[in-house]
Amino acid sequence: MSYYLSVDCGGSKTAAAIADSAGNILGRAQGGPSNFAYLGLPNFMHAVTETVNAALKSFLPQSESAHALLPPPPNAPLFASAWFGVSGVDSNAAIARLVPPLTALLGVEPVVANDTHLLAAPLSLHDDVSAAIGCVSGTGGIVVSFKQGEGARLEELGRVGGWGWILGDEGGGFHVGREAVRQILWDEDRASVYPVEQRNTHSTLKKRILERFGIQDPFELLTIVHWPDPTPGTPLEDVPEYTRMVREKRLSSLAPLVFAAAFEDKDALALRVLGHTTRELVDQLCVLLRPETEEPGKTYPERTVKASDTILCFGGSLVGVEAYRKMVLDELERRGHVMKRVTFIDDAAVAGAKALAAVGRGALSRAT
Repeated sequence: MSYYLSVDCGGSKTAAAIADSAGNILGRAQGGPSNFAYLGLPNFMHAVTETVNAALKSFLPQSESAHALLPPPPNAPLFASAWFGVSGVDSNAAIARLVPPLTALLGVEPVVANDTHLLAAPLSLHDDVSAAIGCVSGTGGIVVSFKQGEGARLEELGRVGGWGWILGDEGGGFHVGREAVRQILWDEDRASVYPVEQRNTHSTLKKRILERFGIQDPFELLTIVHWPDPTPGTPLEDVPEYTRMVREKRLSSLAPLVFAAAFEDKDALALRVLGHTTRELVDQLCVLLRPETEEPGKTYPERTVKASDTILCFGGSLVGVEAYRKMVLDELERRGHVMKRVTFIDDAAVAGAKALAAVGRGALSRAT
């Protein structure tokens, strides 16, 4: 029996899912990080091999899984097809480096693309949409639009963002944390022109963040944010916790505090922060979209899509929060874009394996 393999290779973990021809998930496994750009080829291949082997062993009989499963013998192929969504793969040159060793490992040439492609896998499962937009909002952020390509492949139409925390990641955790600190400091700056007794900058978000760092003066946040990253060999005893964290994490780790203040406390400052990050994320989505009613005589980029023809596929920890997804969808609607379908992908590897199986069934039905 040949299986359908999908592997989601990310910066924090590797997730593999294996489906049968009916789309039933037979095996799953998670392993260590596998961002190709960060790890390089040897470490990437090690993470993938360990994770795929674990996924196979999770459902194969012990007699079959007791020995090395990869690579399979030429006369006994394991996989009908495979699909890899790899964080850190953003060029044809990077894909070309990965395909040969992955083919040798699996016994079948896989589809290799950026990890956003897996997020848009549901496109192949619905007949009433002709395009998909993958919207990642987790630690980082990126939006990418697709149409169905040949077989399981998706043809990328446009992409916005994904520049990393220094340059972008709009809508992601770093963006939310940075904006929270900016808004706290902005409120303090605006209050500075009033007598002390007339200043009112109370906020549960401000309280949560100051407690997080063990400080009382909001302007101490400037020291915390700009403190250099820890270096190997630096003593870590009896130092503030933030000095043990890289600067990116000091800010991205604040996102849960912002969400709690916004959606539990209904804190005005926290809601303002998320309103700002939502608008910037939607700015990016709107680059990929065209109006539902096109103005006579006006031309639109041919690779843009209409929301009414599109499934919006959310992925990432932040848009895993329903209230935040609703903020994004409400802002899209305010700008005239109501998506035909919306889904949240909590396991891109599973979505990819099911889509591969669906494509396989379609190819088989056409052949008969």
